[in-house]
Amino acid sequence: MTDKQRKILVTSALPYANGPIHLGHLVEYIQTDIWVRFQNQRGNHCTYVCADDAHGTPIMLKADQMGTSPQALIEQVSQEHQRDFSGFMVGFDNYYSTHSEENKHFASLIYTRLRDGGHIAKKTITQAYDPEKEMFLPDRFVKGDCPKCGAQDQYGDSCEACGATYSPVELKNAYSAVSGAKPIEKESEHYFFKLGDFESFLRQWVDKHVQEQMVHKLNEWFESGLQNWDISRDAPYWGFEIPDAPGKYFYVWLDAPIGYIASFKNWCDKNSVDFDEYWNESSDTELYHFIGKDIAYFHTLFWPAMLEGAGFRKPNGVFCHGFLTVNGQKMSKSRGTFIMAETYLKHLRPEYLRYYFAAKLGSGIDDIDLSMDDFRMRVNADLVNKVVNIASRCAGFIKKKFDGKLSGQLVEQALYNEAVALAEPIAAAYEAREYGKAMREIMHLADKANQYIDTAEPWVLAKQEGKEQEVQDCCTMGINLFRVIISYLAPVLPQVAEETATFLNIDGFAWDAIQQPLLDHQINKFKPLMQRVDEDKVNAMIEDSKATLAAIAATSPAAPVAQKTELEKNPVAEEISFDDFAKVDLRVALIVKAEHVKGADKLLQLTLDLGGDTCNVFAGIKSAYNPEDLEGKLTVMVANLAPRKMKFGMSEGMVLAAGPGGKDLWILEPHAGAQPGMRIM
Repeated sequence: MTDKQRKILVTSALPYANGPIHLGHLVEYIQTDIWVRFQNQRGNHCTYVCADDAHGTPIMLKADQMGTSPQALIEQVSQEHQRDFSGFMVGFDNYYSTHSEENKHFASLIYTRLRDGGHIAKKTITQAYDPEKEMFLPDRFVKGDCPKCGAQDQYGDSCEACGATYSPVELKNAYSAVSGAKPIEKESEHYFFKLGDFESFLRQWVDKHVQEQMVHKLNEWFESGLQNWDISRDAPYWGFEIPDAPGKYFYVWLDAPIGYIASFKNWCDKNSVDFDEYWNESSDTELYHFIGKDIAYFHTLFWPAMLEGAGFRKPNGVFCHGFLTVNGQKMSKSRGTFIMAETYLKHLRPEYLRYYFAAKLGSGIDDIDLSMDDFRMRVNADLVNKVVNIASRCAGFIKKKFDGKLSGQLVEQALYNEAVALAEPIAAAYEAREYGKAMREIMHLADKANQYIDTAEPWVLAKQEGKEQEVQDCCTMGINLFRVIISYLAPVLPQVAEETATFLNIDGFAWDAIQQPLLDHQINKFKPLMQRVDEDKVNAMIEDSKATLAAIAATSPAAPVAQKTELEKNPVAEEISFDDFAKVDLRVALIVKAEHVKGADKLLQLTLDLGGDTCNVFAGIKSAYNPEDLEGKLTVMVANLAPRKMKFGMSEGMVLAAGPGGKDLWILEPHAGAQPGMRIM
């Protein structure tokens, strides 16, 4: 450990103020909190700030649905967020909101400095506009059919079915997710941050301050060219108005990261700390952001460029992490694995999850999996059977036979020295965010401590006359090894550490304190520190999660507009007479052969058997079917359609299919009792 105390400011990404905290969120906040606690345990001065991300269209619309104001909504959500974070022992020094006077001040300051530096441009753009709500629609509030694959009900910026990206105006059958109205195109002048002005700076900064895995991704963005970033939105919008642009508001992603600065300024003012010492360009303090890999673009390109252009210091590091899966799959509401923080805390101790995440986390951006069976077994094996077991095996003898007084000597000094020598490699692992590595080292030490107690057998010695000193000595050794292990685990298990400090009758767990063992020291009565995780409790949590999510869905205000029905998307055609319909001859047909059509992107060539007669049909169903999957199927065709000469040959009919197109297309199949050639009545 260095003699100089480091001054460190740490942040986590700002949770959005329109919903509760779930276990996926907690990966980040637990990871950050462990790092902060470790730094302070080492004697550094580490401050941890965060805030709710409280602006944007979704909050405005949700408040409207709930019949409340955006201000009331964000205040309610803030209380819920802070309750959940506190429940998981995430120890913010300051938790604030981006809807604050400090944030408004710094957003305006940074913008005006960028503007005066020539880094802001204006441009008239065409956007989707809701004529009923009289508002411009963010891309995610325009929905429709993917222009690439035809998948329905896709967002206006990307397709979840095929992964294609596009603009909202390219959507087919587009509708507003706010009112259901068909969007129109409307022009508006927008303000842009000229990100490309900072390409040279960003290339150098990224190489030094971002994880290698993320650098590879960022290089792809550099290679495709840094585009101007749209930083304005039109009224109505919940946010801060741009100083020199009435009716224009800062896009939420401009003022969101500025929330780090604002929250810290609020903390500085309350604690008489010099704000400029941390945020001026010549600062020798340290600044680190912990974020999810999905928002790396904003934190590793836009954010440092904004800071550079406005004359503020840049982060020393942006630490990205992966996502959380549960039982090997994406979190699921139907399976009860989309678990809210509040639901978890009703059933299980928070430190179980803190330890499990720590055991899984490394410094990279790989996703981690919460396997419920592994979770239960690992917590029981490591924390209960190994760590807590050390104290429970030794404390009773010290209390009953020696009035709580530890021996004045260590009988296994070499083993204690070995345990203490792990302080630096474990510290290095914590520093590098290699928590999994640290946990493995600690559990290996716990194994050695238990092996020592197994060999010493104080329960056998206690029954032998004249062995009192040996009992006191070996139990003192066990208690001291337990103290070392809890010292290493204190950033992960803060409540266990606090309860252990009471048991050991010590002030706390400063990192270097273990250099001196506890000898001739009075300890208090041992109380059980942790119970086993029962499978029943885990199952109860899952069932409670299902019920909670169902209740939320039932009581939440209706979405602005439900997904359109198929009938709404494709209204019934104009009325025809029965005689017109009777002219159409629909027949059951057997697909005898299906094959690709050379040079055709959408067509398959079908040979159809109508009960003795065959015909050739070209069908545009290639995107949905492989030829081999069709052969032998029954389908329905229009048998009396006039033959149509096509580029690839003569098509002698039409098969019937339903669906919007692309992969979502299904040929009609009659009941298995139907025979080729039968007429559809």
